[in-house]
Amino acid sequence: MLFTLRRIVQEATQAEGLTNVLDLIVQRVHDALGVDVSSIYLLRPRSEQLTLRASFGLPEGAHLQQYEGLVALAAERAEPVLLADATSHSRYQRFPGSGEKPYRSFLGVPILHRRHLLGVLVVQSFDQHLFQEDHVAFLVTLAAQLAGVISSAEISGELGGDEIHDVCRNILVSGIPGSPGVGIGNAVVIFPDTELAAVPDRKPDSIDDEIALFREAVARVEADLQRIKEQLAGKLPSEDRALFDAYLMMLSSSSLIDGAVERIRGGNWAPGALRATFLEYQRYFDEMEDDYLRERATDIQDLGRRILEQLLTDGQKRPQYVDNTILVGRDISASQLAEVPTEKLAGLICTSGSGSSHVAILARALGVPAVMGATDLPVSRIDGIEVVVDGYQGAIYLRPEKSVRSEFERLAQEESELTQGLWSEARQPAITLDGDTIPVYINSGLKSDLMPAQRSMADGIGLYRTELPFMARERFPGEVEQAAIYERVLRSFPDHPVTLRTLDVGGDKPLSYFPIEEDNPFLGYRGIRISLDHPEIFLSQLRAMLLASRATANLNILFPMIGSMAELDDSLALLDRAQLELTEEGVEVPVPRVGVMIEVPSAVYLAEHLARKVDFLSIGTNDLVQYLLAVDRNNTRVADLYHDDHPAVLCAIEAIVDGGHRAGRPVSVCGEMASDPASMLLLLGAGVDSLSVSVAALPRIKWVIRSFSRERAAEIFAEARELLDPFSVRSLLNSALIDAGLGALVRAGKH
Repeated sequence: MLFTLRRIVQEATQAEGLTNVLDLIVQRVHDALGVDVSSIYLLRPRSEQLTLRASFGLPEGAHLQQYEGLVALAAERAEPVLLADATSHSRYQRFPGSGEKPYRSFLGVPILHRRHLLGVLVVQSFDQHLFQEDHVAFLVTLAAQLAGVISSAEISGELGGDEIHDVCRNILVSGIPGSPGVGIGNAVVIFPDTELAAVPDRKPDSIDDEIALFREAVARVEADLQRIKEQLAGKLPSEDRALFDAYLMMLSSSSLIDGAVERIRGGNWAPGALRATFLEYQRYFDEMEDDYLRERATDIQDLGRRILEQLLTDGQKRPQYVDNTILVGRDISASQLAEVPTEKLAGLICTSGSGSSHVAILARALGVPAVMGATDLPVSRIDGIEVVVDGYQGAIYLRPEKSVRSEFERLAQEESELTQGLWSEARQPAITLDGDTIPVYINSGLKSDLMPAQRSMADGIGLYRTELPFMARERFPGEVEQAAIYERVLRSFPDHPVTLRTLDVGGDKPLSYFPIEEDNPFLGYRGIRISLDHPEIFLSQLRAMLLASRATANLNILFPMIGSMAELDDSLALLDRAQLELTEEGVEVPVPRVGVMIEVPSAVYLAEHLARKVDFLSIGTNDLVQYLLAVDRNNTRVADLYHDDHPAVLCAIEAIVDGGHRAGRPVSVCGEMASDPASMLLLLGAGVDSLSVSVAALPRIKWVIRSFSRERAAEIFAEARELLDPFSVRSLLNSALIDAGLGALVRAGKH
């Protein structure tokens, strides 16, 4: 059963179009369980009616709207309905003209996706018997695994699949809020150069030119394979060289190559036509019973990748970024985001990750609306179409209707006016209504963060992410190279403190030239653990920081992911060694202030002890929240469990602030929680001494600080500490902002 289950899921994932997906499922279930009828009923879009969408075993032309009866019962209960004699049940109904016969045995399993009902998977038999327990388990597991596939295929159909002739508009796809704001533009899909399945559909400029490019790519692959085969002559036995003969035979197959050419003639560019054709053939091989033939599916995939690589060398590797680009991808890296000219970037959509993923943090730093974790989005089908990104609600509208587009244009205009109106507010000092000055620094790592306009609003840099220059290179930068980068950063705020965080890679911030393969990278080799294991890299960075500070003497050094006193002692020892080495070389450098980043649960309980050995504490809420709640912040499936307003997080922040203050040390927050106006109220109320926020959030954060007193914020924090779920806390914070006249920070628009 396990093999059959995996095979059905794999085949359904590769099938194109909702009709093909559903037909494949019902046929495979019929064959696997030996039932008389296998059917799928789906909820009609924008309706509560369950409609028969696919069946194997019912008479040809059967059609049924089942909004009552046993199918509806399974939908209502959201659990399997198992009956030995369905005809004796009070909810049993036969619908005239449906083609149904009195099937007695009945098993209906709801298809649920993200807690929402998509439909019901039903099997029936003439004989009166109760389906076996393993049959129930099989269907429940299959329905759970196929829910996302069906949802994505349904959206593809609305976009204009083979089974739908009228292209739908205003298609809503739900995701996770990544960066607030409204973005309107056209989708530009990016994809890994070697991932055939991720290639999007795209209209070619010239069909004839596209066919010529495709045939040239095939010819180059054919020549390469022939050359490799000849080079291996005499080195490998003939049976091992037979693989190349098989590849060459596939390339000469008229059905394979001509199939791709026909798709190009149908209006798809060569890489998209290649993807559709080769994945279709791969599925044929996957379905074969013979093990040897089934393994040839891998050969089809490899051959497709070879042709794709050749195609993408012809100027098609880099996408064309149009005005108002909505960047779309399965996984989007920081470097890919940086490639888009900022004046053209209107929004970001990523099918993986969550609002606290690294790319979402960068989007917020750039002030770009973003939606993460849009797993249902059919990425390959949306390149070039008009899209609205609602970063507040985590919603995506494909081909929006004129009225919807106009409404979001209005909201975007109000957003722009609000932001412009807050610039003057941002240049004022952040002083609470009861006269308490709160230094507000910026989180930095991008050149745009260091522009004069940003410097006029901030009190310094509270977090400079030194890993970004490392990630932008193909090797570790040298000491002199690093010193030049850090000096430029320090000079950007010569009269204010600048905090440089030591190298913090691993997790969702990999280095291509320092690969780390781990089952659970967030609980593995990252942050200070890497630095301490590689003192040659760590010392070089520390020396570069110290050298850079000679002119300005405004350096703060921050150690990330400290989880024990021993790690802090070792880090401080290496810093002392770096300073001693420079002194021995005749270079006098100022003594920097040193801080510890509190982002590991163990550090929460050691806060007071850690604080006594350094000059300040800085709370990194992004990782602290994921570790406290055991929620991987890049895992879309559990993203709805990640809440920085969670009662446990509030307890931890309170403990850190108390521990730091008992040691006589200030406590800052540099995580994304500080950039959220509502959550920032909690930090203000908890007694945090300073904040470090994204540049885009700075005007709004100063607006909140200048609108509340410390005393009022403390009252709100105390009230929040009594609440037991994050949704109640968020409701409390939103109400407080609205009551203070700051409702525009809670929702899109100015009001």
